[in-house]
Amino acid sequence: MDQSLEFSSWPGVEVIPVLVVLVALESVLSADNAIALAALVQGLEDAVLQRRALNLGLVAAFVLRILLILTATWVINFWQFELAGAAYLLWLAIQYFTSQDNGEHEHHGPRFSSLWQAIPLIAMTDLAFSLDSVTTAIAISRNQWLVITGGVVGVITLRFMAGLFIRWLNEFTHLQDAGYITVTFVGLRLLVRVINDNWVPPEWLMLTSIALIFLWGFSQRNGETAAVEKELEEK
Repeated sequence: MDQSLEFSSWPGVEVIPVLVVLVALESVLSADNAIALAALVQGLEDAVLQRRALNLGLVAAFVLRILLILTATWVINFWQFELAGAAYLLWLAIQYFTSQDNGEHEHHGPRFSSLWQAIPLIAMTDLAFSLDSVTTAIAISRNQWLVITGGVVGVITLRFMAGLFIRWLNEFTHLQDAGYITVTFVGLRLLVRVINDNWVPPEWLMLTSIALIFLWGFSQRNGETAAVEKELEEK
């Protein structure tokens, strides 16, 4: 990385590889965030409200993410922020995996009676995930405008990916469980970082684990979806 950033003496040219790395980083790290947000908005029964909550929630999330980037060098000095993020994500996961079906709702996560109940949780969930990605981005570059640009790309990517996951959650049996497992992983990663930073597993191991969880999430289609597709193929 250091060699690639020093390849030219032209002013501003070294910005290009850093920006490429930050954009790629944000895009990759948006995958687990996207599936978590898509699973979260399932707490709204209406599909139109789900999309609206996602749009408005990500606007609020973008504002919080920019504030996090601008204050990141200060935030990383306080382990309490990461502890709060870990506690919040683990609370979401525990609530999901310990809740029971009531016959009317298959969604185990938080349920919302209105749009405005969902928006704060979407923003807070993105912020908790961003604690990991933003601190990683700051480690790559101290240029706030570069990190903000990467963050903008990350939020845009997040919106499109979350929209896809909302649709896929209705098609694949294990995908919602996979989403909350990734929430658990990120929460545990933040918690381990608070306890001892040397115990944090390498990024490649985290990404590989999430990729395997995604594969499992997409491994089985819902019976109704599979039946409809089979019927269409026969026609």
